[in-house]
Amino acid sequence: QVQLVESGGGLVQAGGSLRLSCAVSGSIFSINAMGWYRQAPGKQRELVAAITSGGSTNYADSVKGRFTISRDNAKNTVYLQMNSLKPEDTAVYYCRQSTPYYGDYWGQGTQVTVSS
Repeated sequence: QVQLVESGGGLVQAGGSLRLSCAVSGSIFSINAMGWYRQAPGKQRELVAAITSGGSTNYADSVKGRFTISRDNAKNTVYLQMNSLKPEDTAVYYCRQSTPYYGDYWGQGTQVTVSS
C-alpha cells in the first residue's frame, strides 16, 4: 500500500516562510517523479512544483524564484521550501507520486494559510 503523508503546513504572515515535507512509503521512491499541487476553495487543483527521478525541476510561474522543490532519496521524502509567501498562496497543498502502470498516488493534504 502506497502512503504519502504531508506535514509542515500552518499559519504564516505574508513574507514569511514554510517548509512542507512529504514522506512516502510502500513504493520505490527513487525511481518515481514527485510533485506538489495546491487547491484553494472553489478553484481547480494546480501544479506548484515537480521533480523527476533525475532531479530536474519545474515550477508554476506564480512561484518561480520563491519556492524550491527537493528530494532526499535516502529518507524517501520530498520537500517544498516556500519563501516570500503571499496571501494568494493560501491553499491545501498535496503531494503526488507518479508511477507507471498504476497511476498517481496522493497525500491527504496540508493547509497553508498566509495572512495579510
